[in-house]
Amino acid sequence: MSVLVVGLSHKSAPVETLERAAVSGDTLGKLLRDIAHLPDTAETFVISTCNRVEVYAEVGRFHGGVNGICELLARYSGIPAGELTASLYVHYEDRAVQHLLAVASGLDSMVVGEDQVLGQVRAALKAADDYGTLGRSLRDLGRIALRTGKRARAETGIDRLGISLVSVGVELAASRLGPTGAELLTGRDVLVVGAGAMSGLAVATAARAGAARIAVANRTRSRAERLAAGAGGVVVDFADLPAAIAGAGLVISCTGAAGAVITGQMVGAALDQRPAGAPLVLLDLAMPRDVDPAVADLPDVSVIGLDELRGTGEAAVGAAEVAAVRAIVEEEFAAYGSAVRAAQVTPTVVALRAKAATVVDAELERLGGRLSEHGVSGHALEEIAQTVRRVVDKLLHAPTVRVKELASSPGGEEYEAALRVLFDLNPRAVEAMTRAEVEAPDITDQEGSQ
Repeated sequence: MSVLVVGLSHKSAPVETLERAAVSGDTLGKLLRDIAHLPDTAETFVISTCNRVEVYAEVGRFHGGVNGICELLARYSGIPAGELTASLYVHYEDRAVQHLLAVASGLDSMVVGEDQVLGQVRAALKAADDYGTLGRSLRDLGRIALRTGKRARAETGIDRLGISLVSVGVELAASRLGPTGAELLTGRDVLVVGAGAMSGLAVATAARAGAARIAVANRTRSRAERLAAGAGGVVVDFADLPAAIAGAGLVISCTGAAGAVITGQMVGAALDQRPAGAPLVLLDLAMPRDVDPAVADLPDVSVIGLDELRGTGEAAVGAAEVAAVRAIVEEEFAAYGSAVRAAQVTPTVVALRAKAATVVDAELERLGGRLSEHGVSGHALEEIAQTVRRVVDKLLHAPTVRVKELASSPGGEEYEAALRVLFDLNPRAVEAMTRAEVEAPDITDQEGSQ
C-alpha cells in the first residue's frame, strides 16, 4: 500500500471551482465512506477548506486509486470529470508525504505561514477517525504532519507576524481606505458579517488594528452578541445589513451561506446613504463567496476576495524563515521514511521469533517425554525450558535488532529479504504477521486531543 494525494487548491483552481468542490458535514462523511469503499483504497482522510480540497488515501494500485477518487470528486462536486481534471494534481508515495508536511507547516497556504491550516489538518484527521475511514498508516502520517507543523511555528519565525487570511486581508483593505493614524484602522468603522471561527479572527484583528467601532451581524443574534462582547462591539440585525454597510468603512464577510449574502442591490442602497466619494472596502473571506461579484462594479467600492490574496505572505515572512521551515519538513520526512522502512521488517522479525518459539516448544516437549522416564521432576523441566528459551532469545536478539536498524536505511528491504531466506521463513507466516500488525488497534495517538 502507498500514500496517494488527489486534490485541487488555490494554486491549481479558480475560486469558482473550489467553491463547487468543497464538502463538509454529512456530505464529507459520505465522500469519506465512498472513497474508503473503493476497491484499491484501504483508508482515507479529506482536507476540505476554503482554498483546498485534498483526498489522502492508502491505495494498492496507483491508477485504480486515482481513477476512483477522481470519479467521486466529480460526482460530489457536480463538475464534469474532464473539466475537473484540469484543476487536479496528484502526488504519490514520497511526494504525497512531502506535500502533506508542507501543507501542515503552512508552506502551501494561500498566505504562507498562516496557522489555521494546522487546525484544519487536525480536524480532517478527526473527521476521518469519527467516520471510521482512518487507519494506522494515515494516522501515523497525520501525527508526523501535525508535529511538523508545530515545529515549524515553534522553531522558526514563519508566523511571527501573525500572518493569516484575515490579517493580510485587513492590511490590504486598509491600504485602499487611505492613510489613517498610527494603526491600520484608526478611526474606521468595521462591520463583520458572520459569527464563526473566521469571524472571530476578523473581530480580533480589527480591534488590534485600532478600529473605532466594530459591529457584528449574524442570522443567529446570540452568537453575534458573544462575538461582539469580546471586543466591545455592537450587534446589528441581519435584516439591517444595508444600513450597517452604509455606516462602515470596511466590511468583512465570512459566513457559511451557500449563496451571496451581500448583493449589488444591498450595497447600492447603502451607497445612497453615504457621502459621495467615501471609499467602501468589502473583504470577502467566505467560500462560497458572500459578496456578489457585481458589487465590484459599483462606484467607490473595492472588493477583496480570496483570489487576490493568493501567495501573499512569503515576502513578508522572509526567505530565510521559509528555508528553515523547508529544512524541518525534510528532516521530518527523512525520519518518517526511516520509521516506515523499519516497521516493514517487523512482521519478518515476529515471524522469525514465532518460528523459533515453535521449534523450542517442540524440542522441549520431546525432551520432557524422555526425561520424565528417568524421574526428572516438573520443577527441573521448567528450569531447563526457561534456560533453552533464554539462549534462543539471546541468539536472536542481536540479529533482529540489527536488521531493524539496517532496514531503516535506504535499500533496507534487502536485509529483510536476506533474513527470510537465511531462516527459511514461510511467506504466508510473514503475511499473517503483517495483517495482524495492520489490524491491531492504535492506542498511542494522543495528537488529536491536544
